[in-house]
Amino acid sequence: MVGTIPGVDPLARFAELVQRPEHEVPLDEAALWLAAGDHPVDVPARLGELDDLAARAGGLTADGMCRHLFVAEGFAGNTDDYYDPANSHLDEVLDRRRGIPITLAVVLIEVGRRASIVIEGVNAPGHFLVRSGGRVLDPFAGGREVPDADAASAPVAGAHVILARMLANLKAVHIQRGDVAGLRRALRFRTAIPGVPDADRAELHRLEAGLN
Repeated sequence: MVGTIPGVDPLARFAELVQRPEHEVPLDEAALWLAAGDHPVDVPARLGELDDLAARAGGLTADGMCRHLFVAEGFAGNTDDYYDPANSHLDEVLDRRRGIPITLAVVLIEVGRRASIVIEGVNAPGHFLVRSGGRVLDPFAGGREVPDADAASAPVAGAHVILARMLANLKAVHIQRGDVAGLRRALRFRTAIPGVPDADRAELHRLEAGLN
Protein backbone atom coordinates (compact mmCIF):
# COMPACT_ATOMS: atom_id res chain seq x y z
CA MET A 1 0.00 0.00 0.00
CA VAL A 2 1.24 3.48 -0.78
CA GLY A 3 1.60 5.45 2.44
CA THR A 4 0.04 8.70 3.50
CA ILE A 5 1.63 11.83 1.98
CA PRO A 6 5.06 12.27 3.64
CA GLY A 7 5.24 15.16 6.06
CA VAL A 8 1.46 15.56 6.36
CA ASP A 9 -0.10 14.80 9.73
CA PRO A 10 -3.59 13.36 9.09
CA LEU A 11 -5.19 14.96 12.13
CA ALA A 12 -3.64 18.38 11.44
CA ARG A 13 -4.75 18.28 7.80
CA PHE A 14 -8.25 17.12 8.78
CA ALA A 15 -8.50 19.92 11.35
CA GLU A 16 -7.34 22.46 8.75
CA LEU A 17 -10.05 21.34 6.33
CA VAL A 18 -12.93 21.27 8.80
CA GLN A 19 -12.15 24.73 10.14
CA ARG A 20 -13.31 26.13 6.82
CA PRO A 21 -16.91 27.31 6.39
CA GLU A 22 -19.00 24.17 6.05
CA HIS A 23 -19.85 24.72 2.37
CA GLU A 24 -16.12 24.94 1.59
CA VAL A 25 -15.09 21.71 3.33
CA PRO A 26 -14.04 19.05 0.76
CA LEU A 27 -16.01 16.11 2.13
CA ASP A 28 -14.13 13.51 0.11
CA GLU A 29 -10.65 14.69 1.11
CA ALA A 30 -11.60 15.17 4.77
CA ALA A 31 -13.09 11.66 4.92
CA LEU A 32 -9.89 10.23 3.49
CA TRP A 33 -7.72 12.06 6.05
CA LEU A 34 -10.03 10.69 8.73
CA ALA A 35 -9.18 7.19 7.50
CA ALA A 36 -5.49 8.13 7.32
CA GLY A 37 -5.56 8.64 11.07
CA ASP A 38 -5.98 4.88 11.35
CA HIS A 39 -3.76 3.56 8.53
CA PRO A 40 -1.74 4.82 5.54
CA VAL A 41 -3.91 6.29 2.77
CA ASP A 42 -2.75 7.63 -0.59
CA VAL A 43 -5.19 10.54 -0.54
CA PRO A 44 -4.53 11.92 -4.05
CA ALA A 45 -4.86 8.44 -5.57
CA ARG A 46 -8.13 7.83 -3.75
CA LEU A 47 -9.52 11.14 -4.93
CA GLY A 48 -8.56 9.98 -8.42
CA GLU A 49 -10.60 6.81 -7.91
CA LEU A 50 -13.67 8.94 -7.23
CA ASP A 51 -12.89 10.89 -10.41
CA ASP A 52 -12.71 7.62 -12.33
CA LEU A 53 -16.04 6.42 -10.92
CA ALA A 54 -17.66 9.64 -12.13
CA ALA A 55 -15.98 9.43 -15.53
CA ARG A 56 -17.31 5.91 -16.05
CA ALA A 57 -20.81 7.02 -15.10
CA GLY A 58 -21.29 9.48 -17.94
CA GLY A 59 -24.20 11.94 -17.83
CA LEU A 60 -26.80 10.53 -15.46
CA THR A 61 -29.68 11.37 -13.17
CA ALA A 62 -29.56 10.51 -9.47
CA ASP A 63 -31.34 7.22 -10.25
CA GLY A 64 -28.82 6.50 -12.97
CA MET A 65 -25.96 7.24 -10.59
CA CYS A 66 -27.44 4.80 -8.08
CA ARG A 67 -27.60 2.11 -10.78
CA HIS A 68 -24.03 2.92 -11.79
CA LEU A 69 -22.63 2.66 -8.27
CA PHE A 70 -24.83 0.00 -6.71
CA VAL A 71 -25.23 -2.28 -9.72
CA ALA A 72 -22.45 -1.74 -12.27
CA GLU A 73 -19.74 -0.86 -9.73
CA GLY A 74 -20.96 -3.27 -7.05
CA PHE A 75 -21.23 -0.99 -4.01
CA ALA A 76 -23.54 -2.36 -1.32
CA GLY A 77 -24.34 -2.23 2.36
CA ASN A 78 -22.20 -4.48 4.52
CA THR A 79 -24.89 -6.64 6.07
CA ASP A 80 -22.41 -9.35 7.06
CA ASP A 81 -20.26 -7.20 9.39
CA TYR A 82 -22.02 -3.87 9.87
CA TYR A 83 -19.85 -2.85 12.84
CA ASP A 84 -16.50 -3.42 11.16
CA PRO A 85 -14.52 -0.16 11.57
CA ALA A 86 -13.46 -0.46 7.92
CA ASN A 87 -17.04 0.44 6.95
CA SER A 88 -16.32 3.97 8.21
CA HIS A 89 -13.06 4.39 6.24
CA LEU A 90 -13.70 5.78 2.77
CA ASP A 91 -10.62 4.18 1.20
CA GLU A 92 -11.63 0.74 2.44
CA VAL A 93 -15.19 1.26 1.22
CA LEU A 94 -13.74 2.04 -2.22
CA ASP A 95 -11.61 -1.12 -2.06
CA ARG A 96 -14.21 -3.54 -0.75
CA ARG A 97 -17.32 -1.92 -2.29
CA ARG A 98 -18.99 -2.37 1.10
CA GLY A 99 -19.98 0.20 3.68
CA ILE A 100 -22.58 1.56 6.03
CA PRO A 101 -25.26 4.09 5.07
CA ILE A 102 -23.17 7.19 5.72
CA THR A 103 -20.02 6.12 3.87
CA LEU A 104 -22.03 4.86 0.91
CA ALA A 105 -23.77 8.24 0.98
CA VAL A 106 -20.38 9.98 0.85
CA VAL A 107 -19.47 7.96 -2.24
CA LEU A 108 -22.82 8.82 -3.85
CA ILE A 109 -22.58 12.51 -2.95
CA GLU A 110 -19.00 12.91 -4.13
CA VAL A 111 -19.27 10.91 -7.34
CA GLY A 112 -22.54 12.71 -8.05
CA ARG A 113 -20.88 16.09 -7.50
CA ARG A 114 -18.22 15.22 -10.06
CA ALA A 115 -20.99 14.35 -12.52
CA SER A 116 -22.89 17.60 -11.78
CA ILE A 117 -25.69 15.75 -9.97
CA VAL A 118 -26.82 17.44 -6.76
CA ILE A 119 -27.12 14.81 -4.03
CA GLU A 120 -27.34 15.94 -0.40
CA GLY A 121 -26.97 14.07 2.84
CA VAL A 122 -30.06 13.69 5.02
CA ASN A 123 -29.38 13.52 8.74
CA ALA A 124 -32.25 11.17 9.53
CA PRO A 125 -32.10 9.52 12.98
CA GLY A 126 -30.69 6.02 13.06
CA HIS A 127 -30.09 5.63 9.33
CA PHE A 128 -28.31 8.14 7.10
CA LEU A 129 -30.02 8.91 3.79
CA VAL A 130 -29.59 11.20 0.78
CA ARG A 131 -31.91 13.56 -1.08
CA SER A 132 -31.92 14.53 -4.74
CA GLY A 133 -34.62 16.44 -6.60
CA GLY A 134 -36.96 16.27 -3.60
CA ARG A 135 -36.73 12.47 -3.37
CA VAL A 136 -35.13 10.68 -0.42
CA LEU A 137 -32.97 7.67 -1.26
CA ASP A 138 -31.35 4.96 0.87
CA PRO A 139 -27.73 4.22 -0.18
CA PHE A 140 -27.61 1.14 2.06
CA ALA A 141 -30.49 -0.32 0.03
CA GLY A 142 -28.98 0.44 -3.36
CA GLY A 143 -30.55 3.87 -3.67
CA ARG A 144 -34.14 2.75 -3.11
CA GLU A 145 -36.57 5.62 -2.59
CA VAL A 146 -37.76 6.10 0.98
CA PRO A 147 -41.46 7.10 1.07
CA ASP A 148 -41.21 8.48 4.60
CA ALA A 149 -42.55 11.92 5.54
CA ASP A 150 -40.18 12.19 8.51
CA ALA A 151 -37.19 11.40 6.31
CA ALA A 152 -38.37 13.87 3.69
CA SER A 153 -38.43 16.64 6.29
CA ALA A 154 -35.15 15.70 7.96
CA PRO A 155 -32.44 18.37 7.75
CA VAL A 156 -29.79 18.38 5.05
CA ALA A 157 -26.41 17.34 6.42
CA GLY A 158 -23.38 19.37 5.45
CA ALA A 159 -19.78 18.21 5.65
CA HIS A 160 -19.37 19.00 9.36
CA VAL A 161 -22.44 16.98 10.26
CA ILE A 162 -21.49 14.05 8.03
CA LEU A 163 -17.92 13.85 9.32
CA ALA A 164 -19.03 14.19 12.94
CA ARG A 165 -21.56 11.40 12.45
CA MET A 166 -18.96 9.17 10.79
CA LEU A 167 -16.74 9.67 13.82
CA ALA A 168 -19.64 9.07 16.21
CA ASN A 169 -20.09 5.70 14.50
CA LEU A 170 -16.39 4.93 14.90
CA LYS A 171 -16.51 6.04 18.52
CA ALA A 172 -19.40 3.63 19.22
CA VAL A 173 -17.62 0.75 17.45
CA HIS A 174 -14.40 1.30 19.40
CA ILE A 175 -16.32 1.46 22.70
CA GLN A 176 -18.10 -1.78 21.83
CA ARG A 177 -14.76 -3.45 21.03
CA GLY A 178 -12.96 -2.04 24.04
CA ASP A 179 -10.43 -0.37 21.74
CA VAL A 180 -9.20 2.56 23.82
CA ALA A 181 -6.58 3.64 21.26
CA GLY A 182 -9.20 3.65 18.52
CA LEU A 183 -11.63 5.58 20.72
CA ARG A 184 -8.98 8.18 21.54
CA ARG A 185 -8.17 8.55 17.85
CA ALA A 186 -11.84 8.97 16.89
CA LEU A 187 -12.34 11.60 19.57
CA ARG A 188 -9.26 13.55 18.51
CA PHE A 189 -10.69 13.84 15.00
CA ARG A 190 -14.26 14.44 16.17
CA THR A 191 -13.29 17.27 18.52
CA ALA A 192 -11.51 19.03 15.65
CA ILE A 193 -14.91 19.66 14.05
CA PRO A 194 -16.64 22.91 15.03
CA GLY A 195 -19.77 22.48 17.10
CA VAL A 196 -19.26 18.98 18.49
CA PRO A 197 -20.62 18.49 22.04
CA ASP A 198 -18.45 19.49 24.98
CA ALA A 199 -18.97 15.98 26.36
CA ASP A 200 -16.72 14.63 23.61
CA ARG A 201 -13.97 17.05 24.59
CA ALA A 202 -14.33 16.06 28.25
CA GLU A 203 -14.18 12.36 27.31
CA LEU A 204 -11.04 12.92 25.25
CA HIS A 205 -9.46 14.85 28.13
CA ARG A 206 -10.12 11.91 30.47
CA LEU A 207 -8.59 9.49 27.98
CA GLU A 208 -5.57 11.69 27.36
CA ALA A 209 -5.07 12.02 31.11
CA GLY A 210 -5.28 8.25 31.59
CA LEU A 211 -8.42 8.53 33.70
CA ASN A 212 -10.61 6.17 31.67
